[in-house]
Amino acid sequence: MIYYLIILLVRGSEGLYMLHGSPHFTEHTTFQRDSGKNAKVFTFNRDGSLFAWGNGEKVNIVNVTNHNLLHSFDLPKAVCLEFSPKSNVLVTWQLYTTAKDGAGEPNLQLFSVKNGKCLKSFIQKKSQNWCPCWSDDESLCARSVNNELHFFENNDFGTIANKLHLQKISDFVLSPGDQPTKVAVYVPGTKGAPSFVRLYQYPNFEGSQSALANKSFFKADRVKMLWNSKATAMLVIASTEVDKTGASYYGEQTLHYVATNGETAVVQLPKNGPIYDAAWNPNATEFCVVYGFMPAKSTVFNLKCDPVFDFGTGPHNAVYYSPQGHILVLAGFGNLSGQLDVWDIKNYKLISKPQASDSTYFAWCPDGEHIVTATCSPRLRVGNGFKIWHYTGSVLYSYKVQPNAELWQVTWQPFLDGVFTTKPITYHAVPSKVLNEEPKAAPAYRPPALRNKPVTSSKLHEDEPPQNMRTQSKSGDKPLSKSALKNQKKHEAKKVAKQEARAKGDQEITPSPPVQNESSNTISSEVSGDPELEKKIKNLKKKLKAIEQLKDQAAAGKQLEKNQMEKIQKEATLLKELEDLELGV
Repeated sequence: MIYYLIILLVRGSEGLYMLHGSPHFTEHTTFQRDSGKNAKVFTFNRDGSLFAWGNGEKVNIVNVTNHNLLHSFDLPKAVCLEFSPKSNVLVTWQLYTTAKDGAGEPNLQLFSVKNGKCLKSFIQKKSQNWCPCWSDDESLCARSVNNELHFFENNDFGTIANKLHLQKISDFVLSPGDQPTKVAVYVPGTKGAPSFVRLYQYPNFEGSQSALANKSFFKADRVKMLWNSKATAMLVIASTEVDKTGASYYGEQTLHYVATNGETAVVQLPKNGPIYDAAWNPNATEFCVVYGFMPAKSTVFNLKCDPVFDFGTGPHNAVYYSPQGHILVLAGFGNLSGQLDVWDIKNYKLISKPQASDSTYFAWCPDGEHIVTATCSPRLRVGNGFKIWHYTGSVLYSYKVQPNAELWQVTWQPFLDGVFTTKPITYHAVPSKVLNEEPKAAPAYRPPALRNKPVTSSKLHEDEPPQNMRTQSKSGDKPLSKSALKNQKKHEAKKVAKQEARAKGDQEITPSPPVQNESSNTISSEVSGDPELEKKIKNLKKKLKAIEQLKDQAAAGKQLEKNQMEKIQKEATLLKELEDLELGV
């Protein structure tokens, strides 16, 4: 078995240097530390064999294995660097400036990594989407120019091989993986027209029927497009800057699913509120979304946009799959406490629950076993440093910068997919010589009059527990049908009710008079005395209300999605179920 020693690159006011990862955590002395404070940018190539950085004087490329200097470019103002997927090209970007005569000067340069020659220079005024986008085999390269996408083939930047013209293209993404390459483009809506995302297969751009899929939507000032690893589908997070209802200062977000076979859908999220994060599992068959007003919900969905597993609610706003896709971390950063919930995604079992307070950065190590969290400037200017964790919650290494110093960036050396295989998951914390210095939560304040009395629990909200949406039958691994699942839930509710009645013994229960609900003219579930039954009735009414809204939209002429039509078809079943439950109140 080949053993790889993974490097951690650290950049800050103390300089730019390399650190050996687990188990040594010592400085990589073969790479000479760049001790200046002007090291503003660095990047690895995709397989981690090359490293480039700018120190305010030059941009240098070194071989990570032997640390030989390959090239040095006189680019003191370079602020962005990127390697092409096969490491044939190094792209640099500087702030756009004009000459004395007012003419713009090219600020985007493409250099050959093989011989160091400049292949092409372009004018790229904005830093947004500054870098050209390559297919994984580098047979195709694209960049956005004035409402057009210009395509170059085989790194021949002297000839535009193809163009895609759409009015006001705002963003685009090429698909990962092998040929044929797909292109996803986003065009924002104007003057009442909706925004849309379209998928094309290169080079089929001509004609109205050339698009593989088209998804239009309103309420979008910007989008985030996420391909799955097999390039069969993508997620589109559409966001507005302002929530006009005033419900959230995050703006409004909607999540859309678009597949290359033409299928599209709005991912239905059962809790209202912002969409904080979404991520594909590297296996490309499912994705996880963190959403809803705090405490947020986190749910895994399959390719049909059906929920597979609900992690319940908690202080989370980010999701990270391990590179192998076998572990998932739900995290709460920013104004949250830094809680990390580490899950075995195959068995949906909680592995650990460490606390990484004040973290501004999180990244999985390519080996799928280690994690780095960091507190960096300028996001936070105090307590700068980083920690390396094992996924079981042990802190293996902790570093804090010297007083009056700053940490700006920490990055793992990348490796290609498949280099590190999936190892069996352990649930016991691995041994560590480093103490976790995370502060323990202080006990809640109690006024003097209550300090000698029993503690009573009082919560602002009730946390929802995890729930497996893919309930398995006792006879095998085949999922239960919808009707069987509904009957099973009814049986479980009756069983719980009987157990509660038995626990009360012979205690006399005085029935409360039925309470009439003025809005629905039905008996309120508040008199049932069964919290589970009340919850079910409330959820059914919520679903029926949503169906009524969909029917109103259809009557107004709006074209509904496939999953929305399926919801309407369930109305009769839901009404019958509601009637049965209310008769049992």
